[in-house]
Amino acid sequence: MAAAETSPRLKARLAGFFYLTTGGTAFAEAIHSNVVDHTSAAVTAHNILSAQALYRFAFAADLAGVASYLVVTALLYGLLRPVSRTMSLLAAFFGLVGVAVQAAAATGYFAPLLILGGAPYLSAFTTAQLQAAALFALDLYAQGFLIALVFFGCYCVLLGYLIFRSSFLPRAIGVLMVIAGLALLLNSVLTFVAPAIAHHLMIFTLGLDGIGELSLMLWLLVVGVNVPKWEALARG
Repeated sequence: MAAAETSPRLKARLAGFFYLTTGGTAFAEAIHSNVVDHTSAAVTAHNILSAQALYRFAFAADLAGVASYLVVTALLYGLLRPVSRTMSLLAAFFGLVGVAVQAAAATGYFAPLLILGGAPYLSAFTTAQLQAAALFALDLYAQGFLIALVFFGCYCVLLGYLIFRSSFLPRAIGVLMVIAGLALLLNSVLTFVAPAIAHHLMIFTLGLDGIGELSLMLWLLVVGVNVPKWEALARG
């Protein structure tokens, strides 16, 4: 009986831990922003080649972050299923699609290392062409990441709804997660249709997302869930 009581709390804390490790993606994004110079493919190539070890580590951190988000999605599905099996499944679907898109986009992150790696078959291209191709691959990665954020935004909105309806997690966090998801959606959509506006609002929208997801992560990691209320909902 004791093991059954601690099970949802353990799931919650594991979800919080793996949520924390998704920060590897944020680290990779920071490195991406530092190496890319959209005005010069040559400078971008130089930045990558001069810090290859760090760049490779950032790629590995990105993959770890993607894998961690996969675990978070599975754990939160199990945790929130008593609230609504259908909505939990729909949320998990959006989370998994976001993970798949981000994983596919990550090939663009690693591609510059192959393009600039000096393999013999690449001698058919000039240095300038290879540098341009490397920058293009990084731009594709950035666009793929924005597409993934659309699905993650939907995921956060649905999580927020489920948390708000639950009795074992604070409703305030549910509200913050809905706001976080809407902020992600707004950031991605504006970047596609009105990039100038998106650029000015980026700190605001990503800040709202950060507040919501950080609140959920810390609550899961430190507090967990109200086990009796979770079990009462699961039995009902």
